[in-house]
Amino acid sequence: MNISKYTSEFKYNWKLAAPVMLGMLGHTFVSFIDNIMVGQLGTAELAAVSLGNSFMFVAMSIGIGFSTAITPLIAEADSSDNLQQARSTYKSGLFLCTTLGVALFFGIYFLKPIMYLMNQPEQVVALAIPYLDLVAFSLIPLVIFQAIKQFSDGMSMTRYPMYATLIANVINIILNYVLIFGKFGFPTMGIVGAAYGTLASRIVMLVYLWVLLRYKERSAQIVKNLKVFILDFLMVKKIINLGALSAMQMFFEVGIFTSAIWLSGLLGKNPQAANQIALNLSTMTFMVAMGLSVAAMIRVGNQKGLHNFKELRRITFSIFLLGAVFASFFALIFFIFHKSLPNIYVDLNDITNYEDNKEVIFIASKLLLVAAFFQISDSIQVIILGALRGLQDVKIPTIITFISYWIVGFPISYFLGKEEAYGSFGIWMGLLSGLTTASILLFIRFNSLTLKLIKQKHELT
Repeated sequence: MNISKYTSEFKYNWKLAAPVMLGMLGHTFVSFIDNIMVGQLGTAELAAVSLGNSFMFVAMSIGIGFSTAITPLIAEADSSDNLQQARSTYKSGLFLCTTLGVALFFGIYFLKPIMYLMNQPEQVVALAIPYLDLVAFSLIPLVIFQAIKQFSDGMSMTRYPMYATLIANVINIILNYVLIFGKFGFPTMGIVGAAYGTLASRIVMLVYLWVLLRYKERSAQIVKNLKVFILDFLMVKKIINLGALSAMQMFFEVGIFTSAIWLSGLLGKNPQAANQIALNLSTMTFMVAMGLSVAAMIRVGNQKGLHNFKELRRITFSIFLLGAVFASFFALIFFIFHKSLPNIYVDLNDITNYEDNKEVIFIASKLLLVAAFFQISDSIQVIILGALRGLQDVKIPTIITFISYWIVGFPISYFLGKEEAYGSFGIWMGLLSGLTTASILLFIRFNSLTLKLIKQKHELT
């Protein structure tokens, strides 16, 4: 096998993926900063942010998953110079994502009393509810931002959402510092201060990207002078069909990680806080794979528009290879530093909470060993999903993700995660099982589908 035909694509794949990675890491970095600053307040506060964000993760998975339908449609229109299709896709996607963002906010707002019925620690629930109110409202600007971001990615303009996210992070860090701890004359707001910081940063992020794309030559002709309420209902239907299934795929995956938060809560506030640390660290490495997934979606969408399926396979396999290199590196980091990484999140000099913090670090260090093992399978499954979305193949992958995470993964997490079994470690063994199953089944799907498309094209010619 001539490996250079794959590695030769690394430079361009990196050029596309790196801004997306940094942008996605920016989203996660907001959570990272929240966790580190809130962790200084105590394990109950850290567990409360974890519980509140578990609801957010589910809602965000639906919003972000739905918005991914925009990218392959824009990429296909861009490669074939179809300006009318691009305008119609952008306008319809923006309308649908705005509607969805509002619906998700109200969904969380009215569902938050469920926390009291979930057997979570009472102290944690009391802290989580006021935090969740504000963070839930930030879903509206976030999902609208996602619609504009996916359009920008589809146009191969991946740098601009990155800039927006980096600016939002700076704002979030500053506001977190002054509002959580009451600096420079501001009131001490605790975790509610973190929620205000998140909301403000997401509003700025949306406004910045919206304005920027209106002044860039490539995008201005598409995004300006739109009659938003005069919709192309065929395009609306197409985005809903693609977006609903893409949202379900992400929901099934994020859902099992959310279930890990809730199952950890049944074990107590310290296992829940430890789960949050391991989840936050593994989410940051996952965002690198997500960047490559978007690159796969864009490039596959382009090649689909050109009906060049052999080149599509070659490009996709080059992205798989690059993803495996990154995943192997992160696995090594987690394995070597699994005992020291959790120390970032808690204050061991806090005498009052010393025993709690020590237990949190011990549990989190074991979870990072499992996270090290699933780096490669997690990377492969999300990159393949990106490639399949680029092909606008969503139905079978949705079934595969459901089977992998909820027929295979969740039962293992549930039964091995009981206190009398393996506890938190058992919960994460279920995550490892689900991700590994998904990576294998999705690869089989991609391989068989692309070979079929090549054969069909050959028969027609």
